[in-house]
Amino acid sequence: MTRIKSWTDTPSKPSFVPPAGAVDAHCHVFGPEAKFPFSPKAKYHPEDAGPNMLFALRDRLGLSRNVIVQASCHGTDNRATLDAIARSNGLARGVAVVDPDISDAELDALHEGGIRGVRFNFLKRLVDNAPRAKFLDIARRIERLSWHVVIYFEAELLQELIPFMEAIPTLVVIDHMGRPSVAEGPDGAEIQAFRAFLESHPNVWTKVSCAERLSAQGHPFDDFVESVAPLVEAFQDRVLWGTDWPHPNMQDAIPDEGQLVDLIPRLAPTADLQRKLLIDNPMRLYWPETRR
Repeated sequence: MTRIKSWTDTPSKPSFVPPAGAVDAHCHVFGPEAKFPFSPKAKYHPEDAGPNMLFALRDRLGLSRNVIVQASCHGTDNRATLDAIARSNGLARGVAVVDPDISDAELDALHEGGIRGVRFNFLKRLVDNAPRAKFLDIARRIERLSWHVVIYFEAELLQELIPFMEAIPTLVVIDHMGRPSVAEGPDGAEIQAFRAFLESHPNVWTKVSCAERLSAQGHPFDDFVESVAPLVEAFQDRVLWGTDWPHPNMQDAIPDEGQLVDLIPRLAPTADLQRKLLIDNPMRLYWPETRR
């Protein structure tokens, strides 16, 4: 399998200066493969993108903390994510992907290692099997740890997944708004369906991220901003933001993270909204023991 590089070595310095304490609430690490081999079931084989690179990017962008989401190329082996958290000096937490047969002792060890959530992936291009009954069992077992569930799916699955998500006893966070089309603006069918879902499910949060994937126009991502900024305003206590670095499988359209950071004041135009999006909300989920 050809190794993929999906990030730039020269991201621009953003014009927007994030508030002190800002969190990149969705990013990943890849490898290093020599120490943390990729899963034999992985659908892509990236080049190494380890914690030193991630933390250097964090500092360049003016961010303070990271939430590292287990990448599908590592399967249920969370060692790369745990290693990055351990190297962060307390400035990173994580979201794991776990085997349904994981023991309570292993869950406790993940918690000690800085994991605060578990991810369920429904993208067929990334995973072969998404066993909902087993996922629900995991969701029930992590409730005692005060973790949440992160769910990744595409817009066409939203209605089908609602009963499953309603059965989850913990808080739920949707990756990238369930990948709706933003081409039709804020009144588009998929954005409106997702908004209605959030309105009727107060325990569901979302990440207003991945303009680089969802925009039909590309930079400066006007269609994304027009469609997503109303969600930030309407659900300001339930939104998170992240870079998605190192942008899995985007080798043909590698984004500039500085440009992504410069979207923040367009999505959250006031200092209050920016603080909720970048600090208050992610700190509540990932560093609840910290009182700011």
